[in-house]
Amino acid sequence: MSTSTTTPVTITATMVNELRGQTGAGLLDCKKALVETNGNTEEAITILRKKGAASAAKKADRTTKEGLIESYIHVGGKVGVLIEVNCETDFVARNDEFRAFVKDLCLQIAAHSPLYVSRDQVPEADIAKEREIATAQVEGKPPAAAQKIIEGKLEKHYSTVCLIDQPFVKLPEKTVKEVLTEKISKIGENIQIRRFVRFQLGS
Repeated sequence: MSTSTTTPVTITATMVNELRGQTGAGLLDCKKALVETNGNTEEAITILRKKGAASAAKKADRTTKEGLIESYIHVGGKVGVLIEVNCETDFVARNDEFRAFVKDLCLQIAAHSPLYVSRDQVPEADIAKEREIATAQVEGKPPAAAQKIIEGKLEKHYSTVCLIDQPFVKLPEKTVKEVLTEKISKIGENIQIRRFVRFQLGS
């Protein structure tokens, strides 16, 4: 009886660089992921994202006393954003990638008008109101289906009002939280979006 084996794929520098560009992970990690998945890019991305999430989780309790306060005024001067993003060291606060990420967050807030950084900041009264509206909209539907629809509507609400749940302005296929996790893993320090304010003329 014969057995078939998968022919190992040669992992090229181009493949590694492309994966690094997609994930922001280190070259060695990218190569290891490609070797592990025999060159399957999608599976390698999954491995790197899991590793990045685990790495970020380990750093979540680290103190963040450094960082950057950034401002942005949209063309025409009718929308302005002020944001504070914290990191662990002044070295990272001066890092070009960190600073670019903070600037992107300003663009994100200007474009998508979030109200809160994360879900834990959303008032209970706001969630109760959204749940009440969603419940009224599914009246008459089977309970299991109605519950699923209600939870879906609440998730959509979170992705509207919470900065980290929104699609990232420069990579809509990822959320701000996913991009933040990747930055933490790549830069090697805990990064926290502490607070922001968005000004709109006349509002």
